[in-house]
Amino acid sequence: MRQTGAAFHQQRVDSVKSSQVTVENVSKSFGDFSALKNASLTIAKGGFYSMLGPSGCGKTTLLRIIGGFETPTEGDVCFDGVSILPLPPNKRQVNTIFQNYALFPHLTVFENVAFPLRLKKIAAAEIKRAVQENLELVRMETESKKYPSQLSGGQKQRVAIARALINQPRVLLLDEPLSALDAKLRQHMLLELDAIHDKVGITFIYVTHDQAEALSVSDQVCVLNKGEIQQIGSPAEIYESPANEFVARFIGETNYIHGTIAAVTDNEHALFDSPDYGNFTIYLDKKVQQGSKVALTVRPEKIRVAPEKPDNLPPDVNVLHGVVEDMIYTGFQTKYFIRVSKDKEPLIVFRQHVQYFMDEKPISWKDKVCLWWNTKDSFMVEVSK
Repeated sequence: MRQTGAAFHQQRVDSVKSSQVTVENVSKSFGDFSALKNASLTIAKGGFYSMLGPSGCGKTTLLRIIGGFETPTEGDVCFDGVSILPLPPNKRQVNTIFQNYALFPHLTVFENVAFPLRLKKIAAAEIKRAVQENLELVRMETESKKYPSQLSGGQKQRVAIARALINQPRVLLLDEPLSALDAKLRQHMLLELDAIHDKVGITFIYVTHDQAEALSVSDQVCVLNKGEIQQIGSPAEIYESPANEFVARFIGETNYIHGTIAAVTDNEHALFDSPDYGNFTIYLDKKVQQGSKVALTVRPEKIRVAPEKPDNLPPDVNVLHGVVEDMIYTGFQTKYFIRVSKDKEPLIVFRQHVQYFMDEKPISWKDKVCLWWNTKDSFMVEVSK
């Protein structure tokens, strides 16, 4: 008797093979335009890896080079240590999911998913089994007789995923696959993709310009800008400890403060002097010397705000005072724009609404407030002598 459901999924996890992908000093030029500049990265076997950046940063070009749709001007791409550049796309054991689904409108869901196996002249019984398995994987087994025009956007994307997986590729490339969906459905499909990845166990390489998508599901994130890799790390590393100003500003919201190292007080701390915000203590996450020019980033959710300075603040915090210039209430939190320096942009502070008291005096527009954050919650993103 044919196995179904969980048994099929486990069988697939046991049988599918994935590859480690290595990009070695890859550059790509189109005439005088450099789309990629000396990019190097390693994608772990079976990992969920995201390439993140604004439009035109080179992420899709790199994906197309891995897939075989572009040839690098310089460098190499290897699967498990073996160069794949001599191989055409259909020999690389790679499949791609595009943002426009690319389904055949005249074929049913079943026939769309079966199409790659029919090209290989696989036996009909095996095709039926494999299609059923993959439709079950994406929860579309009850829609097999429908045509693409009868499906929602999310259903079309599920069919595209099933068709891409039926060949059991070692690497799955996803080129902004959710961008055509509305926000709520996009979030739901992102969770679906993550669950599917956990079931099939192959290497996923996901291209997106949406930082929330990349941070939500990835094991590793590669941030690109203007053809160059800016930082590679876990989602937490990318968000909490950005390598430079571009990463800090592109990944979420942040406050950016320039100043000078007035003194290195011990192995872990230094006195930071900002002409706009005054003096305070910073944590030494990078090597600096007295007199070094430094730029700091402090995330808005790390900063606390109150009408007055609390009496019981711990010693390892930095304290500033300012005036509420604007505020945005969003239900679960309020976003404050607080003017500390008249010559610089206001600091952004997120205040979570963990409790609600009817008799509590809220912080309002034009109020004077106190701000504070832990010394370890600000990170140096640029250091120069």
